Amino acid sequence: MPLETAIGTCSLTGPRERNEDFCGVATPVGAELSGKGILAAVADGLGGHANGREASESMVRGLLADYYATPDTWGVTQSLDRVLTTLNRWLLGYAAKRAENQGMATTLSALVLRGRRYVTAHVGDSRVYLLRDGNLKQLTDDHVWDHPELRHVLRRALGLDQYLAVDYSEGDLCAGDCFLLVSDGVWGVLDEAALTQELLSQSHAETAASAIASRALSQGAQDNATAVVVQVQTLPEDNFQDSFSSASRLPLPPVLKPGQSIDGLEVEALLHASRVTLLYRVRDTHSGAQWVLKTLRPEMDDAESVAALVHEEWLAGRVTVGPFPQVIHYPRRTHLYYLMSWHTGATLKAQMINGHRFSVAEIADIGIHLLKGLGALHRLAIVHRDIKPDNLHQGSDGKLRILDLGVAASDGTALREINNPGTPSFMAPELFSGGVCSVSSDLYAAGVTLYNLLTGKYPYGEVEPFQHPKFGEPVPPTRYRPDVPAWLEAILLKACARDPAQRFETAEEFLLALERGETRPLNMPRRQPLLLRNVVTTLKVLLALSVVVNLVLAILLSR
Repeated sequence: MPLETAIGTCSLTGPRERNEDFCGVATPVGAELSGKGILAAVADGLGGHANGREASESMVRGLLADYYATPDTWGVTQSLDRVLTTLNRWLLGYAAKRAENQGMATTLSALVLRGRRYVTAHVGDSRVYLLRDGNLKQLTDDHVWDHPELRHVLRRALGLDQYLAVDYSEGDLCAGDCFLLVSDGVWGVLDEAALTQELLSQSHAETAASAIASRALSQGAQDNATAVVVQVQTLPEDNFQDSFSSASRLPLPPVLKPGQSIDGLEVEALLHASRVTLLYRVRDTHSGAQWVLKTLRPEMDDAESVAALVHEEWLAGRVTVGPFPQVIHYPRRTHLYYLMSWHTGATLKAQMINGHRFSVAEIADIGIHLLKGLGALHRLAIVHRDIKPDNLHQGSDGKLRILDLGVAASDGTALREINNPGTPSFMAPELFSGGVCSVSSDLYAAGVTLYNLLTGKYPYGEVEPFQHPKFGEPVPPTRYRPDVPAWLEAILLKACARDPAQRFETAEEFLLALERGETRPLNMPRRQPLLLRNVVTTLKVLLALSVVVNLVLAILLSR
C-alpha cells in the first residue's frame, strides 16, 4: 500500500497590490513516490515590484522540478540541500544582472513525506506546523532578528547570502497527521489556537487551507496569506526504500549444482561460496546469455540477510555508469536472487596469488580506473566500505571493474552501525575507534589496496579480525620496493595517512594526483633514513662518539 494523503492549497493576495507568495505541491506515483516522496513548499518573496513574486515562484518551481531529478541513492536532506544551494546561487546571479533586481530574495519552507518519515527544509520566516492528536507543534524557527524593531527583518533567505544555511528536521509519520505550511501573512495574525481550530473543524484539506487563508485576511492581515494543508491518510509498509516488498517475500533457491536449472537459467559453475552468499555463473536457456546469479545460502533465510541482499540489488541497479557489473532485469524470477553481467578475467587478488608482480605503471593505471569508479559511487552518495584486491576484477577486455556492493551504504542511514563491515587490513584507523564509514575511509582503503598490490604488504602491517590495532607511522613502500618513484610513494602515504584530515578529500583529488604523476608531484618530502636527514649533524655525532670511545680506550690501556 502506498503513502496516501489529501492536500489543499490556498494563496490570497489580500490588501497588497500583488501576491508575492507562491506555493506548490508535487504528488508523484509508483516508484517515484516511494523513492522521493511527496514534496510541498511555500515561499514569500522579497524585493519589491514584481521581483518578490518572481523570486518565490522560481524557487518553488525549481525545487519541485530539480528535487525529483536527483539520484535515488541520495537521502532526502542531501537532495534538498544540493538543490537549494544551486537555486540560491542562481538567484544571486540573476539578481546581480540588473539594478532593479537588487535585494531580490525569498523565504522557503518545504516538506517531504517519504515512506513513514517526514523531512522539513526551512529558511526565512514562513512556517511548518504538525497537528498530531489535537496538538499543534511548530517545526521551524523564524530566521528574523531578535529585536522588537527588527522582527520583520530576515536574517536568512534564499538570495540574501552566498552561503546558504538551511534548517532541516525529520521525524516519523503517523496516520492522521496533518501538516500546515503558511506564510507570515497567516501566522502573523492567527495564533496556534486559531490554526488548530480551523484544522480540526475542516474535514477536507482544500477547505481547511482556504479557511485558514481567508480567516487571516478577515482578522486584519496586511500581507498575502498562503496556506498548504497535507493530511496523512494511510502509511506504506515499513520496508527498505518503501519498495521491493514483493522481492523480499520470494523463497531462497536451494544449493544448485552445474547442470541444474532455475527460472530458465542453467547453472554452469559455482563461482564463489561465502558464509552467507553464493555466486553462480548461469546461462539463459532462451537467449544463451551468460550472467552471474547472486543469492543467499538456504539457511540464511532471516530478515536481516534478505534485506541486505535486496539492498545490494537496489544499490547496484542504480550504478549505471562506471566500472561496475550491471544488474540484469529478469521478469521470470520466482526466487530471491539477482543477476549481474558476467565478465571473463580474474580479480587482482587472484593475479597476486598466481605470482603476478604489478609494475609502477600498472599500479597507476589501476588506481586511475579505481578512483574514477569510486568517484561515480560517491557522487551517488554510496560508500563501498570494502575496497580491496579481492573486489577488483581485471576483465579479459582489459577493463577494471569494482565488485561486491554487499556491504555498501547510501542515504546516510545505513552507515551508522556499531560494527563497521569490511576487511580489517583495509579499514581506516578511525573505524576501529567507533568512527563511521565515509568517503575518507573508502579512499584510505583504495590507498592500502594500491600499496598492497605494489608491495604485497600493508602500510601498518596486517590486521587480524577482532584485533584492535595501534597505528603508528606508515611504512614507506620503498622499504619493500626500492624501485617505487618518489611521486608514487608520496601519493600512497598521503592516501594511507592515519589522520583523515591528512588524506585526499575526494576521489577526484586522489585521481588528479595519479594522473599528474611525476610531472607535478605532491609537495611532500620523501622520507629518508635518520642518518641521511641531516648529514652534518650525523657526522658531528659520530665524531663525538669516536672521541669518547678513544678516550675510554686510552684510559683502559694506561692502567
